[in-house]
Amino acid sequence: MNTSKTASRYWKYQILGWVTYSGMAMIINTLNGSEGLRKLVLIHMLFIAASIGLTHVFRLEIRERRIYQPVNRMWMFLVSGVILISLIQTGLVVWTNQLIPPPEPMPLIAQAAIEWGMLLGTGVWTVLYIRFTEKRHEEEREGKLRAALSDAELRALEMQINPHFLFNCLNSIRALVAENPARAQDMITRLANIFRHNLHRPLGHTVSLSSEVEAVRDYLELESMRFEDRLRVEYSIAPGAEQSCVPSMLLQTLVENALKHGIAPRPAGGDLLIRAERTSGATKIEVENTGHLGLAEASSSGGVGLNNTRERLKLLYGDRASLQLRDSADGRVIATALIPA
Repeated sequence: MNTSKTASRYWKYQILGWVTYSGMAMIINTLNGSEGLRKLVLIHMLFIAASIGLTHVFRLEIRERRIYQPVNRMWMFLVSGVILISLIQTGLVVWTNQLIPPPEPMPLIAQAAIEWGMLLGTGVWTVLYIRFTEKRHEEEREGKLRAALSDAELRALEMQINPHFLFNCLNSIRALVAENPARAQDMITRLANIFRHNLHRPLGHTVSLSSEVEAVRDYLELESMRFEDRLRVEYSIAPGAEQSCVPSMLLQTLVENALKHGIAPRPAGGDLLIRAERTSGATKIEVENTGHLGLAEASSSGGVGLNNTRERLKLLYGDRASLQLRDSADGRVIATALIPA
């Protein structure tokens, strides 16, 4: 739907809704014997303006939160917002009733009735807003996820078709053809596998950890021809962890970051440890490499690939997932991802 048309519709219903609600309240007040039409109109004009402003701010906050979490996880925020807005609306009506002459005393029972009406009105507004915008927000969230995943896949492919990577692989394979034909065939198969893994990935934003580990094994076997004994890889995948669902390209992004920033710049190379285990309600993935965080890397918490991964984790899991990069005491860098079950 066109954005300007959607905004126009929103404001039309926003104004119409609160004017209608306020008009019904004025009719009820008049039937109950309220005197002073001018005062009544002024109070409700201020009420309409305040209600439109308050619920619009509420809407902006709802939109921001819905990007990263579904509505069923926002109910406490929604209920709190409705109560707060209704209290402000009630206070405004009571205050303006005393401020605009002639002042009229308002019994507590009348104030309670106003609060109940405000609670009902704002609650209905919230339910209707959520109901009529849920599909559009789900489409927007899905679009952001697809864009983030496409960017991750593109960066992985760029790394794999990087001329230096391909030339190193092909030259190493060429040397192996005469010396070790079986090894050369294995490397060609692995090169094909990593392209197949990314080009023919199953639809969806998550995959099993086992498939991610398999792709990373192929990638590291190819890189080992370039690094030779400068790269020492160790895997520690706990039983049961391989069946966990994780965001696709997550592990490969962490491994590529470790190679590029940690091991490649070191003449002596270094160690790369890949660990995964199931904890209570989550899967913990760690990629540890020899090296330390540079100033720029530490201040930005990683490069574009890691920031993209953090955004995808937030889109998929909200605040329940995390990705941290830190220095360890023994001169290593550890990237830790926590993925909720």
